[in-house]
Amino acid sequence: MKLAVAGPLLCEGKTKKVFVEDSDHVIIVSKDDLTAGDGAKHDVIEGKAKLANQTTCNVFRLLQQCGVPSAFIEQVGSERFRAKRCKMVPYEVVVRREAHGSYLKRNPHLQKGHVFPQLVTEFFLKTSGKRWESHVLPKDDPFTRIVGDCDKMELYLPDQPIQTQKPFLVLEDFPAKTCAGFFQAAAEIARKTFLVLEKAWQLQGRKLVDFKVEFGWDEKQEKLHLTDVIDNDSWRVVEDGHYIDKQIYRDGASLNEVTAKYQLVAELTGRFGLPRQQIILWRGSDTDDLRPFYGALEEFDILGTTGIFRVVDVTLSAHKQPVQVCEQITQLVQEVPDTVVIAYVGRSNGLGPILAAQVSVPVISVSSTWKQFPEDIWSSLHLPSSVPVATILDPKNAVLYALQILAVGNPKLWAELRMKREPRLRNFVGL
Repeated sequence: MKLAVAGPLLCEGKTKKVFVEDSDHVIIVSKDDLTAGDGAKHDVIEGKAKLANQTTCNVFRLLQQCGVPSAFIEQVGSERFRAKRCKMVPYEVVVRREAHGSYLKRNPHLQKGHVFPQLVTEFFLKTSGKRWESHVLPKDDPFTRIVGDCDKMELYLPDQPIQTQKPFLVLEDFPAKTCAGFFQAAAEIARKTFLVLEKAWQLQGRKLVDFKVEFGWDEKQEKLHLTDVIDNDSWRVVEDGHYIDKQIYRDGASLNEVTAKYQLVAELTGRFGLPRQQIILWRGSDTDDLRPFYGALEEFDILGTTGIFRVVDVTLSAHKQPVQVCEQITQLVQEVPDTVVIAYVGRSNGLGPILAAQVSVPVISVSSTWKQFPEDIWSSLHLPSSVPVATILDPKNAVLYALQILAVGNPKLWAELRMKREPRLRNFVGL
C-alpha cells in the first residue's frame, strides 16, 4: 500500500496523532505509547503502533461491510489510515454485555461478569485536566445522565456507587444539546457496532464484553459517523476467562505479555469478515407466490449485500422432475455450502423431504395451501428417518428462522436480528 503523506498536525492524543490531509480528510497515525489511569501509567512498546493500526483497520473494514457509518476510508500505511474529517463530539460511548471495570464501581451490588440480556449503553463526557470549560471537576471523563428532553446534563463520579451519589455538576449547556437525536443515534450506532463485533469475536472463540467508541459529525453536521480508532485499547475481550486486551496492562502484566496479546488480537481481527451464504427459495410452480418471503427479507436489509449473501429463486417440481431437482440442489449447495433452503409448495409436500435427503443443509417446508387443506400438515410432520425438515406455516417466520440459522456465522445478520430483538427485553430485565 502507498504511504499517505500527512500534512499539518491537527491534534495529538496519548496514543495517536491526527494530521490534516486536505479539507475533507485526515490521516490518523498510531503511536507506540500505552497508558492507563489517565496517563499515570505510561510505557512505550516498540511495534505497538503497527499492531494498533492493523487492529483498527481490520475492525473498520468489517464495519464497512456491515453498513455501519464510519469516518474510516482505508489503510494507507503500517501505522496510519485515512478518514473523513469530522467535527468530534466530546463523549465516550460505552456499550456493555457484561459488568466489568468502572461499571462494577458504580454498581457494587453486581458481580464481575454479570451478563446483561439487553446491552447497556452509557455516555461519558470527555474532559482533560479535570476541567470542563470554566468548571473544575473532581474527576475526568464523568458519567453523564440526561434530564428531561435534553434540558440538562448531570455529571457523576465514574468510580463511585451511583445509588449513593448526587450529581457533582449539572450543565444546562452541553455538547450536542441542540443536535436533534444525537444521543439516540449515537447509542443505536454504538449498539449495532458492538453486536457486529460481538459475533465476530464469538467466531474466533473469544468474548467481547464491553467497548468504548467516539463519534463525529460530517462538515455539514448532517450525518453522524463512528470516528477515532477501535483497537485493543478500546474494549475488553475475554479468552478462557482471561483478558487479552489493555486490561492486562492495567492489572500489571509484563510488557512482553502485553505485546503478545496485542499481536494475538491483530492476528485474530485479521480474520474478521462476512461469509458467503445463501437462502434458496424453492417453489413447485409459478403459481406459488414468493412475495411474502421477499418482503420479509427486505425488512432485514439482506438483499443489498450482493456477492456475500444471495437469494436464489428456483421453480422446479419434485414429483414431476425429481432427477433435475436432485441435480440442481446439489449444484447450488456445492457453489455456496453455507445454505438454508425454504421449500414452498402446495398439496404436493414431498419437496422438502426430497431436498433434505440430498444435501446436508437445513430445509424448511412452508405449505401454500395449509388453510384449505389443514390435514395435509401431518404428512409434513411425519417424515422418514434421516430426513430432517422443519415445517413452518408463516412465510415471515420461515425467513426469520433461516436468517437465525445463518446468523450463527454472520456478524451482519447477527447484528440486524439482535437490534430488533434486544429492545423487547426491557420487559424482562430492570435495565
